[in-house]
Amino acid sequence: MEIVIIGTGNTATVLGRKLKAAGHEVVQVFGRDTTAASKLAYDLDTESTNYWNVVNRNADLYILAVSDIAIKEILDELRLPDKTIVHTAAAVSKNILKGSAKHFGVFYPLQSLKKEIAHLPDIPIIIDASDASTLKELEILAQSISDKVVEADDEQRMKLHLSAVIVNNFVNHLYALAESYCNNEGVDFTLLLPLIKETAERLEYISPSQSQTGPALRNDRETIEKHLELLKKYPHLKKIYETFTESIFTAH
Repeated sequence: MEIVIIGTGNTATVLGRKLKAAGHEVVQVFGRDTTAASKLAYDLDTESTNYWNVVNRNADLYILAVSDIAIKEILDELRLPDKTIVHTAAAVSKNILKGSAKHFGVFYPLQSLKKEIAHLPDIPIIIDASDASTLKELEILAQSISDKVVEADDEQRMKLHLSAVIVNNFVNHLYALAESYCNNEGVDFTLLLPLIKETAERLEYISPSQSQTGPALRNDRETIEKHLELLKKYPHLKKIYETFTESIFTAH
């Protein structure tokens, strides 16, 4: 399939690499930042542009891999009535593309993507489309780069995105808070990395509710009070500790 990628960020870069590795041809990269567009185009062995009037109009698919708020601005410039356009956003309806193309849809990679990471991660792809033929087209494309392809409408995709924020963004923030605490207290944060890895890998075999451990689960008030004492000079972290402790205790 011949594809034009609109965007030069993390999603555009990683999807572009995955598509190229699967044998698809990225015929052009569009980006407002000339340097970024040229760099990604070089990575994908293709051409780049930052002018709308020279965007390739003969591709099979146009992927808008940009921020949510940039989609409408792009659609004001990009009109492809006989082509297929998809966006990669979790929190934006597919219908925003209605009127810009005959066929349209969503090609949402459910993964935290960083273009600086060399390896290509496993990426579940969530798809939706304006019609059955476009949905099938996107399904075939998605299956070429992912072992997990799921159809989901706007509401289902939003619920998945909310869950993703909790398990990824919130959890990573907890890592950052723990790292900061360790650094301030002269404790080696890297000693926690095997624990982090084991906790994540365990999810492939048992439910997180079944793998819960710790003082809150055991109602070990003595240990909890000792932890809270250590956190007296970290009121923000202390509040989070208390909230999570109460939530775990209530759930179990």
